[in-house]
Amino acid sequence: MDVARQLFAKMGVENTTMNDIALASKKGRRTLYTYFNSKEEIYEAVVESELDILSETMKSVAAKQAEPGPKLMEMIYTHLDTVKEIVYRNGTMRANFFRDIWQVEKVRKQFDNTEIQLFKSVLQEGVDSGDFHIDDLEITAQIIHYCVKGIEAPYIRGQVGAYLDDDVRDKYVTRLVLGALNAR
Repeated sequence: MDVARQLFAKMGVENTTMNDIALASKKGRRTLYTYFNSKEEIYEAVVESELDILSETMKSVAAKQAEPGPKLMEMIYTHLDTVKEIVYRNGTMRANFFRDIWQVEKVRKQFDNTEIQLFKSVLQEGVDSGDFHIDDLEITAQIIHYCVKGIEAPYIRGQVGAYLDDDVRDKYVTRLVLGALNAR
């Protein structure tokens, strides 16, 4: 998969063949077909492995001993920065990320569910400590997740916050997010 990821990043998914992957990995095409039916399956596996990295990163932030408000903000920035890093690290795959978002979405479902639960757990910490006042944790966690997910592409492209320094960006994003949670 690492060889395939490198080829996809260099040449693009559409320009990479199963034969290219077999040659670069020093495996026979038959061996590849033992594990994968197509390069699209390999691509999905590559995207899944990248999402596993994001998931583990998000879990480590959620597990930190920190106040719920700052922890929630760190989770949001960690999500955006990690997705940006993954997309940029994968070169030509970046075009596929934007062009074939539905393929990525199909693979992302498990990650999305995991992230919603992580947001929910931090929101619960905030409710338990009296920091947040939330009527419905599930809906709130889903809204936060989909808001963050919705600004991924503009964030990666530099359209969100590109001309703001970190202090100004943090001030407005923090005010928006924590204000919506009736945070103290």
